[in-house]
Amino acid sequence: MDADDVAGLERRLGHRFRDPALLQRALTHASFANEHPPATHNEALALLGDAALALVVAEHLLAEDPEAPVGVLTPRRAALVSGANLARWAADLELGPRLRLGRGEEATGGRARESILATTLEAVLGAVYLDDGLDAVRRIVARLAVW
Repeated sequence: MDADDVAGLERRLGHRFRDPALLQRALTHASFANEHPPATHNEALALLGDAALALVVAEHLLAEDPEAPVGVLTPRRAALVSGANLARWAADLELGPRLRLGRGEEATGGRARESILATTLEAVLGAVYLDDGLDAVRRIVARLAVW
């Protein structure tokens, strides 16, 4: 990714990375890392981003309706963090063209695959969390989500 791509993605996110290597790692699929050692992939960042996203969404839902029963909140949370929704957010950020994929994933349409886009979005949120904390993740989710 060249400097213009990084700057464009940072503008879409509303976050400028202090450590650009985190963003690079967030955009690196395991298939690319396997073909290009010692590159590291985004799976651990996705785990962290998934947790940060779950917390931000739960906070929002509880703030919106503190008395709502769990049976109402759980499906609302599930819809917000679904793979399809995360893939839409990833598409809004134009993450697909910026992914670093291995040859096999590239050849089979990995840039548009919902699961890869959703995982990448989670990885980007994990990278933002490490770079600048939970408040930065909250700001990005607020920009992406249609509450």
